[in-house]
Amino acid sequence: MQKVGFFRSIHVKFVLIYIMLILVAMQIIGLYFARELEQTLKDNFTTSVRDRMNLVEFSVREEMIKDRSTTDDPPLEQSLWNVLSGFNSEDINEIRVIDAKYRILATSELGNQSLVGQRSMEDSVRRSISSETVYENINYDPTKRERVMVLVTPIKNNNLEVVGTLYVTANIEKVFKQINEINQILAGGVAVSLTITIIIGIFIARTFTRPISDMRRQAQAMAQGNFSRKVHVYGNDEMGQLAIAFNHLTNQLQESQSTTESEQRKLASVLENMTDGVISTDRKGRVSLINDSALMMLRMTRDLVLNRPIASILGLEQEYTFEDLIQVKDSIALDFSTEKVPYILRATFSVTQRETGFVNGLIVVLHDNTEQEKIDMERREFVSNVSHELRTPLTTMRSYLDALAEGAWKNEEIAPSFLRVTQTETERMIRLVNDLLKLSRMDSKEYELNTEWVEFNHFFNSIIERFEFSKSQNVHFKRLLPSEDLFVEIDTDKMTQVIDNIISNALKYSPDGGDVRFGVTTSGTFIKVMISDDGMGIPQANVNRIFDRFYRADRARSRAMGGTGLGLAIAKEMIIAHGGEIWAESEEGKGTTIFFTLPFEQQEEGEWD
Repeated sequence: MQKVGFFRSIHVKFVLIYIMLILVAMQIIGLYFARELEQTLKDNFTTSVRDRMNLVEFSVREEMIKDRSTTDDPPLEQSLWNVLSGFNSEDINEIRVIDAKYRILATSELGNQSLVGQRSMEDSVRRSISSETVYENINYDPTKRERVMVLVTPIKNNNLEVVGTLYVTANIEKVFKQINEINQILAGGVAVSLTITIIIGIFIARTFTRPISDMRRQAQAMAQGNFSRKVHVYGNDEMGQLAIAFNHLTNQLQESQSTTESEQRKLASVLENMTDGVISTDRKGRVSLINDSALMMLRMTRDLVLNRPIASILGLEQEYTFEDLIQVKDSIALDFSTEKVPYILRATFSVTQRETGFVNGLIVVLHDNTEQEKIDMERREFVSNVSHELRTPLTTMRSYLDALAEGAWKNEEIAPSFLRVTQTETERMIRLVNDLLKLSRMDSKEYELNTEWVEFNHFFNSIIERFEFSKSQNVHFKRLLPSEDLFVEIDTDKMTQVIDNIISNALKYSPDGGDVRFGVTTSGTFIKVMISDDGMGIPQANVNRIFDRFYRADRARSRAMGGTGLGLAIAKEMIIAHGGEIWAESEEGKGTTIFFTLPFEQQEEGEWD
């Protein structure tokens, strides 16, 4: 898991938010306190100045409205100077008395005595006289670099007429200095408070972040499969309850993982031991799971299959899309056959979906249907061949019987021949049915071999001699038999039938003057028997098919010779039942050789005496 950056840590964020909230609160409180303090000090200062100016204003007004007709009274300017000079205050910088015509009558500042008698150019004086109201303002004195408060108060006579103004400048800079000192004290207190707040915030944040950090480490351990760790419970508050719930979740996940792993092992075992192939896809149709059986059937490797579209893997991308396969209800045959080897798979599709109907993917089950298709094809061919083989003699018999029924039986010349043909075809059908019954018993294993030990050369030679004495065509027999005795354990009746069928075929297809050769050799624990003719031979592509049921190299000639097409098929089943093998070698136009093997045991000399 990626490490959390310092400024992204919830611990730091909590402390910063906590400090910002305290800082904002202090700023709001500080601004409110500073503003109210400034306003209060200014109001107090203004009130103090006004109270003192009221006394001065009273004395000045008395002097200005005083009757000066007697010679004993000093001039007005002198009287006003006496009043102003008697007033002494550290806060008051200067007091001026100005008449209604804006002429300065007196000033308390010794350095400004030259202004007496001159017109005042102060705008505040004009406003106060014209509006007959008190004018108050705070100005900045650039020469002294300090703020001064200007207070202009109109002077009225007994008739409430403005006879002048009292212009006062007071040093209010001291008030602002006091405010600054108080603000510095407040700032220091804020700094100390913030320091204490930061320390407290860190400890408070740790009470939240420490359980969260423990749960984070536990989550990392759980992601790696370690469910043994537990989150420490620091208290019974909400964080403690969360830690208890997290530990309970860990236990539940551990149990769920154990159950899931057990089910996965069972599923994997089932999939691996299934003979059918199983493929699972995701919701986009890409292969996410495939067992070994499916890989063997598709003849692919896992790397080439995973994450590829299922339609492409099955070779159906031209006919079907993934959406089409979801809708498929019946199985689909997959033909991977080549010219030489048939190979057919059958795919069955099943959709996996949630309860809401959302499709999660597709399950495909593959079954190797090659043998079944081959069996079905052989069954169809078998039924067709049997029907054909039975229809031919039945058709012949029906034709001759119809002719006899229509009166041919009265003709003494043709009736016997018609009856002989009917009898021949009947015997042919009986042989066919008997051969079919033999094959049926062999297929169902409903037969037993009555075996006995015989000397094969003598047994084989006796069958050859029987054919040699009874043959009706000009064919020469040649024997290539060993001189030593070869004892085999066989069912003599069934083995006689095998050799009879092979020799009969050799005689049927041998031309006049041709040779039929017989040979026996040994190879390990087997004897190999050979029966060869000089007949028309079999095309190389069809050599292995002569042991199939109803197969004939030359159908017209074989049927004319009365064969059923089942002799070599019966011979093959019997040889296999004896533990041997049978095969053919042929060259078209030069003849055919049939080989078969039988197990034998070499006996000590004299054991059979």
